[in-house]
Amino acid sequence: MPIRLDATPTFAGRLRSADRTLYGMWSCAGSPLVAEICAGSGLDILLIDGEHSPVGLESILAQLQAAAAYPVVPVVRAPIGDAVILKQLLDLGAQNVLVPMMSSVLEAEEMVRAVRYPPLGIRGVGSALARSSRWSRIPDYLARAHELVSLTVQIETVQGLKAARSIAAVDGVDALLVGPADLAASMGLLGQQNHPDVMAAVEVVIAAGRVTNTPVGVNAFDPETARRYAAAGAAYVLVGSDVTLLARASESLAKTYTGDDYSGDVPAAY
Repeated sequence: MPIRLDATPTFAGRLRSADRTLYGMWSCAGSPLVAEICAGSGLDILLIDGEHSPVGLESILAQLQAAAAYPVVPVVRAPIGDAVILKQLLDLGAQNVLVPMMSSVLEAEEMVRAVRYPPLGIRGVGSALARSSRWSRIPDYLARAHELVSLTVQIETVQGLKAARSIAAVDGVDALLVGPADLAASMGLLGQQNHPDVMAAVEVVIAAGRVTNTPVGVNAFDPETARRYAAAGAAYVLVGSDVTLLARASESLAKTYTGDDYSGDVPAAY
């Protein structure tokens, strides 16, 4: 007799039940092994990046499988807001999807339809063939799918900033994520994520989410900035990534062992 399963709680559900700011990191290396290491870190969220990282569907699937054994919420960022790509991500078992560069209510509404089956949306029906339903081992998956999937959309442009409250109010948008890097670029402040105007804009989006009761998160790799956004009411903050942690740690090793101050002694923490 086949095993009957149920889907794990969604990102939206985790946000609703949280009694504190949640913290997470990006998985960008494309390695299931690295993703598993990060999944066991004790952070709340593992955001698998399909936009700026060298990953395909097989890599995303492997990372989801690696993270599944840990009490972390995996979220997958699509490379673009495309119904076909979202269908593929959902079918391979990504319950929680993030769509970048949302700048209007119309775009957000299109993404809601893309992640829901008819008559609520346009998602193609192939769950019997897919990991999303665990190959029909999750009872009533088709009828319940809209409850088993969460959609987060990313505010990264001046246009999105102006429409943030309306986007947050779209039925089916479960959360917002602010991308300060692209938002800064859109504001004419390329590379200045911590510019006062950019930080103020982020807080405008956080405030818009409070009005509509929509959780808002933000990227903030600097600890002081992360604390500021948490204090402003961010529901979640993404505080690092696997590749940046490796880059900075390897640079620290190089400085320790090849810098002018290196004496040949092994550090005490070894």
